[in-house]
Amino acid sequence: IATLTWPGLAAPVLGPPLGGWIASTWSWHWIFFLNVPLGAVALVLALRWIDDTPGARRPFDVLGFAASGIGLAALMYGLDLWSHAPVDRPRALAFTAGGLVALAFALWHLRRAAHPLVDLSAFGVRTFRVSVIGGSLFRIAISTAPFLLPLMFQLAFGLGMVTSGFLMLALFAGNLGMKPATGFVLRRLGFRGALLVNGVLVALGFVACALLSPTTPLPAMVAVLVFCGMCRSMQFTALNTLAFSDTSPAQTGGATTLYSMFQQLGAGIGVAFGAIALNVTERFTGHAGHPGVLDFRIALGAVAVLALLALIDMARLPPDAGDEVVRRRAAAAG
Repeated sequence: IATLTWPGLAAPVLGPPLGGWIASTWSWHWIFFLNVPLGAVALVLALRWIDDTPGARRPFDVLGFAASGIGLAALMYGLDLWSHAPVDRPRALAFTAGGLVALAFALWHLRRAAHPLVDLSAFGVRTFRVSVIGGSLFRIAISTAPFLLPLMFQLAFGLGMVTSGFLMLALFAGNLGMKPATGFVLRRLGFRGALLVNGVLVALGFVACALLSPTTPLPAMVAVLVFCGMCRSMQFTALNTLAFSDTSPAQTGGATTLYSMFQQLGAGIGVAFGAIALNVTERFTGHAGHPGVLDFRIALGAVAVLALLALIDMARLPPDAGDEVVRRRAAAAG
C-alpha cells in the first residue's frame, strides 16, 4: 500500500516545479498540452495490463449516475465560486445547495435501488467508514499544501515560480523517506495510535509552515517541508491500508469505487478550502488581491485546525483496528 500511495502523493508535489518550469520556459498553455501524451501512454498501459475479463452483467443505474454526477459537479463548482473575489453569493449558494440536495437524493436512491451504481454496504464496516469520513478531512487538509505553499513562496516571499516549485520537492523527499519506516510505526503503535499521533504531527507541520517567513533560511524551509512530507506519507498509507482491512471480497468493488471517489473529492475540496480560507483572510486583513505573510499564516492555521478535527473520528476506532493486517504482514516477513 505504501508503494501504491506514492503516485497520489508525488503527483501534486512534482506538479509545481514542472509547471513552473513549463510556464516560465514556454507558456502556461503547455501545462495542459502535456496531458495529451501522458493520457495516451496511460491508455496504452491500461489496455496492456488491465484484465479485460467481463464481470457479472447487471442493469446500469442511470438515475444514480445522473444524480451523483450532477451533485458532485454542482458542489465542486459551488465551492470554486466561493473562492473567488468578489463572491457571487446567490450563484455560489445555488450551486452548493443544489449539489448537496442532488447528493442527498443520490444517497437515498443508492440505498434503495435493486442494482445501485455503487454498493454502499462497505460503510457498515467501521474501519472503512472512519477511513473515508474522518480520512477525508485529513485529505482535504493535506491537499491544501501543494496549493497554498507555492503561492506563499511566490506572493508573500517573492520567490520565482521555478524556485517555489522546486522547494515542493522537499515534500516528495519526505514521502520517500517515510516509506521504510511505515510498517515499523504501524507495528509499534497500531493503526489507531499511528493515526492519532501522526494526525497531531500533520497539524503541527502546518503550524510550522505558517511560521515560515521570507527571512527563514532555506535549509530550515526544506527541513519543515521534509517533515510535512513524512507526515503526509504516513497518514495516507495508514488510511489506505486500514480502509480495506475488514471489508469482505463481495464488498471490494463498491468499497474501491467509493474510496477512490472520496479521494478525488477530498483533493478537489482541499484546493477549494485553501482558496476560500485565503480569500476570507484577505478580507479581514484588507489585503484583497495581494495576500501577505499574515494572510497565509492564518489560512495555514485554519488548515491545521481542520486536521485536528479529523482526529475526532480516528479516536472512535477500537485499539485493535486493523491488527489482522499487521499480523499478516509480520507473518509474511517472518
